[in-house]
Amino acid sequence: MTEADQPVDVLRHYLRAAREALLWKLEGLGERQLRLPRTPTGTSFLGTVLHCANVEIGYFGPTFGRVWPEPDHPAVIPLDAYDSDPQADWTVPAEIPAAELIAFYGRVGAFADAALAELPLDAPGRVPWWPGEGAETTLHYIAVHVLCDLHRHAGQLDILREQLDGAAGLRPSVTNVPDGVDWPSYVARLTSIAQQFPV
Repeated sequence: MTEADQPVDVLRHYLRAAREALLWKLEGLGERQLRLPRTPTGTSFLGTVLHCANVEIGYFGPTFGRVWPEPDHPAVIPLDAYDSDPQADWTVPAEIPAAELIAFYGRVGAFADAALAELPLDAPGRVPWWPGEGAETTLHYIAVHVLCDLHRHAGQLDILREQLDGAAGLRPSVTNVPDGVDWPSYVARLTSIAQQFPV
């Protein structure tokens, strides 16, 4: 990136980076590992991807009068589905293989990127599920909103993957994890500090 980059280029860059980080955390895991809930609220690797895909479809689609081209795809969660199941976009049916959902998310990313290519950042939009006057927005606001959401979920998958098999890092080419650290000793040092305080 350079100082000459336009704001829209910066937004596209970091949205793509978030998607890549999410999908990297799935690499090498089987269907069962990807689907098993990893937290008390049911967060799973594959469910997180389904959620993020539907977030991007909704915010970069109907919010700006754009139509997602695959409305009948089983990974598309209609708004009324949340009336009976508030976790509808986190539950990946067994009939959707992981590879298909990952490919689907790739198409969703292209759809979102196209919105940023086709519309100005000040393009007005309206989020159907946001109440009252707060539903009125712009593409710039939505791009930042979605960017924050995707990176938050990528961070969640960072932790889940490290707890699962020790894999950690930002992305394959730059892990941002220092080399040569004796991790057990480091964790023991942090534990020793923490144990100086009452429970």
